[in-house]
Amino acid sequence: MPTDRTALLAQLAQPRTYDLAVVGGGATGLGVALDAAARGFSVVLLESYDFAKGTSSRATKLVHGGVRYLAQGNIALVREALHERTTLLNNAPHLAQPLAFVMPSYKLWETPFYGTGLKMYDALAGKAGLGATQLLGRMETLRCLPTALADGLKGGVKYWDGQFDDARLALALARTAAARGALLVNYCPVTDLLYEAGKVAGVVCEDAEGGQRFEVRARCVVNAAGVWVDALRQRDGEAAGRKFAPMVAPSQGVHLVVDRDFLPGDHALMVPKTADGRVLFAVPWLGKLILGTTDTPRHDLAREPVAMRDEVAFILGEAARYLRRAPRVEDVRSIWVGLRPLVRPQGDDGDNTKRISREHTVIASASGLVTVTGGKWTTYRAMAEDVLDRCFEAGLLPRRAGGVTVALPLVGAPTARPRHGMNQPQGLHSYGSEAAAVAALPGADAVLAQGYSEAMVRWAVRYEYARTVEDVLARRARVLFLDARLAATLAPRVAQLLAEELPGHDPQLPAFLELAHQYATVPA
Repeated sequence: MPTDRTALLAQLAQPRTYDLAVVGGGATGLGVALDAAARGFSVVLLESYDFAKGTSSRATKLVHGGVRYLAQGNIALVREALHERTTLLNNAPHLAQPLAFVMPSYKLWETPFYGTGLKMYDALAGKAGLGATQLLGRMETLRCLPTALADGLKGGVKYWDGQFDDARLALALARTAAARGALLVNYCPVTDLLYEAGKVAGVVCEDAEGGQRFEVRARCVVNAAGVWVDALRQRDGEAAGRKFAPMVAPSQGVHLVVDRDFLPGDHALMVPKTADGRVLFAVPWLGKLILGTTDTPRHDLAREPVAMRDEVAFILGEAARYLRRAPRVEDVRSIWVGLRPLVRPQGDDGDNTKRISREHTVIASASGLVTVTGGKWTTYRAMAEDVLDRCFEAGLLPRRAGGVTVALPLVGAPTARPRHGMNQPQGLHSYGSEAAAVAALPGADAVLAQGYSEAMVRWAVRYEYARTVEDVLARRARVLFLDARLAATLAPRVAQLLAEELPGHDPQLPAFLELAHQYATVPA
């Protein structure tokens, strides 16, 4: 389905009342839009920047049940996440696949201790399991992790979780929702709420490119802006003469990307308890290796947060404890930071407050604004169902049966199992069943970088809502996240292609080059 912006804005300008207006185009908002559209509701989703611009493109790329939550005894949360993990892998096999992890053991007690816990992980997954946990000897561990530090290695534990391409999965959600009749518009920030008789009746939004203002009426408004949900909640509070306490306490996660030769092979390395008690991953992804992540409290909500020197030192220092050749600052190809929307404890915030789990929270204000925040990518689909249940309970929408997205393939999902793993570089296979259509566009033989052609840029503009160089090289192709300097060298040609596809439109090349410099600069 083409994503021509002129046609999208013309549709947005038409006078109508939608069943549901969603504010925020990250994992949560897109999941809500898809679930509602799949149930037959009329849906509009508005995103202030690009889809998955924030947290939802900066995950550790893992689809997981949460091993650390198991250690905390949060059995219900782990069970839900493990089942949602398999659902996600089944619905988008071109973008999400199983991945084997190995925990190396350098103390004799670690293998049986962690092995017992991970066998419980298997039991909770049941039929949704991806593979059996195995206790490994020293040589078996080194076969899985050939560059792991051999000195003092006793053995290891191998278990299974999943990995995915977060930004491209977000696009697949958006496009699947659109195929079900939803209207989705990026670069169209919501600036205010509409009210009738003291109840939320829609939103006011503005086209960030042309400045046109729209009043969009809806029976139900869902605030799914991630770490930024409090801004809209405060507007709602001001309209009622109240001041709401902030819901979100943001936390920063830093990821470093290095070449695969630091950990070749098909297994990820997982350290369950680092020197300061955190978890460390070394994950093969799209031809590179991701090292991370940190968990540092933040007091601001920067769109492009910057890593702190001690966070980088922590990741490199911990990697050096487990890898034979320790990555150094000069080995980092890209560094990126995401903000996690951790939920503060809440009191009564309106006529009803509902804590769904320790991971995500859904509340409805007295005026009817439904806000959701927290959670993680793996459970986006279950979160969407929780949000719609809250809308039904508040009397904002008529109840309709759920479960419609459990076995709903996303756009591009192939019928056969993909031959390429998520640890291999991007390429035509990344488009799943749409690969032939992409290859039919002009420029299919003009290679910009390994696995990325000029035809893919044109596809991003015509069918994937791309408007800028950053949209293309950060989220349609993941070059910025994999190798920031390479992304900078490709940017001028991508800008030319955007100019061909979108005459008169600014592809924002200088802004992207500045961003690529940030991603290439490691504080040391």
